[in-house]
Amino acid sequence: MSERKNVYLFNNSLDEQTNEKIQKLKELGRKYGFKLVHDVNEANIIASVGGDGAFLQAIRKTGFKEDCLYVGINTERLGFYTDFSINDMERIESAFQSDLLEVLRYPTIEVTVDDVQTFQCLNECSIRSNIIKTFAIDVYIDGIHFETFRGDGLVVSTPTGSTAYNKSLKGAVVDPKLKSLQLTEIASINNNQYRTLGSPLILSGERELVLKIIQDGNDHPIIGADNEALSIRHCHEVKIKLSNKVIKTLKMKDNLFIHKVKRSFL
Repeated sequence: MSERKNVYLFNNSLDEQTNEKIQKLKELGRKYGFKLVHDVNEANIIASVGGDGAFLQAIRKTGFKEDCLYVGINTERLGFYTDFSINDMERIESAFQSDLLEVLRYPTIEVTVDDVQTFQCLNECSIRSNIIKTFAIDVYIDGIHFETFRGDGLVVSTPTGSTAYNKSLKGAVVDPKLKSLQLTEIASINNNQYRTLGSPLILSGERELVLKIIQDGNDHPIIGADNEALSIRHCHEVKIKLSNKVIKTLKMKDNLFIHKVKRSFL
């Protein structure tokens, strides 16, 4: 942390009160020798101001930089990626002065569409019907046909993404220390023609999922990367695997995954 001093601030807030607090945050940074840069390529720390959504956008908009440390500063309550609150400058300053900081490495998933377009996700990749009609997907695991899905869509999440869209679909909450992928269904149809597992499936991080969209007229699904819909008009095949790329984040040692799950859901 001591050698990282160039900070790029990712902030979409137009709220006057929040902007005033950001100015105080900048002053605190200057006090400890941090320099604000306006070119992300000059940064070795990228700080997002907002919630978990802003943190995800900061990573996407800055290109999943492996040579940077990402820091999440929340404007309201703490989230899963935001360990610091802009309303608690004392805690931020005490973090500079103590050994309560640690760097965690979060896994990402690599998604390839039709062997042409490749992108990363930190939370999840979702594939959903673009119209009010179900669509069908052949699901392959390591080249073996697993099931033919028909329904509204599928979500493939990382362990850190398991508490997001995945959980709303009754998926399992997964310890981030487990190197894994999770496949969760969105409103599947099970009848004499289509049969799916009907429950979330947790796979080893060494597996590769291939989702082949059956071309039956509804073959223009929406592909979501974290909290952003991608402009992909037509696709046949989506390959998903755990990437070698990790995102380095600055966290507080006293704010563990168990604390976050309890605070958010219990």
